[in-house]
Amino acid sequence: MARATAGAVNLGGRTGVRIVVAGDRGTGKSSLIVTAAAENYPMNVPPLLPPTRLPEDFYPDRVPITIIDTSSRPEDNDKVADELRRADAVVLTYACDQPQTLDRLSTFWLPKLRQLEVRVPVIVVGCKLDLRDENQQVSLEQVMSPIMQQFREIETCIECSALKHIQIPEVFYYAQKAVLHPTGPLFDQESQTLKPRCVRALKRIFILCDHDRDGALSDAELNDFQVKCFNAPLQPSEIVGVKRVVQEKLPEGVNERGLTLTGFLFLHALFIEKGRLETTWTVLRKFGYNNDIKLADDLIPSPSKRTPDQSVELTNEAIEFLKGIFDLFDSDGDGALRPRELEELFSTAPESPFSEAPYKDAAERNAFGGLSLDGFLSEWALMTLLDPAFSMENLIYIGYSGDLSSAIRVTRRRRLDRKKQQSERSVFQCFVFGPKKAGKSALIDSFVGRPFSDAYNPTTEDRYAVNVVDQPGGTKKTLVLREIPEDGVENLLSTKESLAGCDVAVFVHDSSDESSWKRATELLVEIAGHGEDTGFEVPCLIVASKDDLDSFPLAIQHSTRVSQDMGVEAPIPISTKLGDFNNVFRKIISAAEHPHLSIPETEAGRTRKQYHRLINRSLMFVSVGAAVAIVGLAAYRVYAARKNTSS
Repeated sequence: MARATAGAVNLGGRTGVRIVVAGDRGTGKSSLIVTAAAENYPMNVPPLLPPTRLPEDFYPDRVPITIIDTSSRPEDNDKVADELRRADAVVLTYACDQPQTLDRLSTFWLPKLRQLEVRVPVIVVGCKLDLRDENQQVSLEQVMSPIMQQFREIETCIECSALKHIQIPEVFYYAQKAVLHPTGPLFDQESQTLKPRCVRALKRIFILCDHDRDGALSDAELNDFQVKCFNAPLQPSEIVGVKRVVQEKLPEGVNERGLTLTGFLFLHALFIEKGRLETTWTVLRKFGYNNDIKLADDLIPSPSKRTPDQSVELTNEAIEFLKGIFDLFDSDGDGALRPRELEELFSTAPESPFSEAPYKDAAERNAFGGLSLDGFLSEWALMTLLDPAFSMENLIYIGYSGDLSSAIRVTRRRRLDRKKQQSERSVFQCFVFGPKKAGKSALIDSFVGRPFSDAYNPTTEDRYAVNVVDQPGGTKKTLVLREIPEDGVENLLSTKESLAGCDVAVFVHDSSDESSWKRATELLVEIAGHGEDTGFEVPCLIVASKDDLDSFPLAIQHSTRVSQDMGVEAPIPISTKLGDFNNVFRKIISAAEHPHLSIPETEAGRTRKQYHRLINRSLMFVSVGAAVAIVGLAAYRVYAARKNTSS
């Protein structure tokens, strides 16, 4: 297995490798470079070399290398820093006969790379091996082990001698290999195991190659895999040999049907331990993975071009696929995906997308942390709304094999929805505004089934909740609530298109607190004004929370005046503490479905409309007057012509 030809190796699109050599003055940087390029030791070496190029046929991977020498002069520090930032790999040198230069690696050079945020493989090279004191023979492993424990970015260490030409070509071979076939993403050196993301990618590849879905790669499937990855078939004796190696070390790695997933992963760990990282990288890249062990961007189609007030939804085809996946992984048949089942479902993705914000805790879960089918589909609806490309990427990871363009659809423009006086969306996004302690978070929590709590935990950043809302007549709509902290409103409105993705806005206030009401109405005027100024007007509803408490004096008069002045409905009273929600979520959906209604009008907006009406009326009078004048002139000309004719 993995008998690759040179032309079969995919190098992740690399057309060259840039290696920067740095270290203290007198550690042998320039001599190392010249000796590698000229293959002999130079007697006179300039203090700083120009960029040195090693041709593509210098090493087996046939990728040219450019080596950058760096100055040791303090006045060139900025230039050295710039070169380090542009490096694909860094070679750090110390002199074997000068122990202080080795100490400087951990006290200066390696911290400097971190300070500069240089995140590339580092090769530590001990030069002048021929000058080391023979009475101080210490193994390289003893010397470097503590440093490598502290600085995980070190890919490998090697000692060399330019004068004796000992291990000079190996230095840049290891540096190139660290770039083309890096260890870091694949293997944990400390635990000596494959990294989780590598395991998940290899598991997906195994499943894709297991055509009969029997949990093992047969001889024929192994051969197909070999041809796909390495353009060369395996001989029957080679297949027997591969399985024998696995079976001797790991009996469960092979069964009567062939090589199991456990055996497949063991083989790749074995390749890496033996330094054959190019084998595993060739497999990963053949199946579209990049150096981050994620599918390359060019494999994930971008959703078709859309305006800011259009959104993206899953199609019925994608939803039916997800329903099938849900049933497949609901192993106990309880109608919910428990955390273990959900982890298994996403075990072929780099990570579970639902384990991080904004998706974590965004949907309703049962007492065991399980997601119902509605909750599962709601999470996907949220992911598709916020990040369509990420949603499509995860569809690929979990086995969607159809045309991805048929998995999503772009909705009609919200501006057109208002003209048509209806929306055909299946997923609506509602922005939730309000002052501190108004009850926004309680409303969000209740939407996803969390119990009421009297404890106050201020929201410091946007958070989401998503659920399915049953509508009269049996239809279902997905509602996304996005809580905007009061302190985040100014930042939200700093961009013109901030309300373009909003279907409806809700303004929550504490019905027992007059100052909460005043601040909520200020926010309403602010949001409405921004919508009028930008053309992205949204329907707005007012929610009076904490209805279990006594309302502040004159609450009815104040709310009536604001409703009448701005043209919005009266506040919807709710009590999350008592569980009385007054059908607020259905009302939010209804407002979003009829986007021409419930749009507030500010004083400035009303004045602007009156001005436009006056201008339009004036233009109409001017047009009529001009038309009358033209008709009169034409009539006079006809009259004059007839008079001349009769004369």
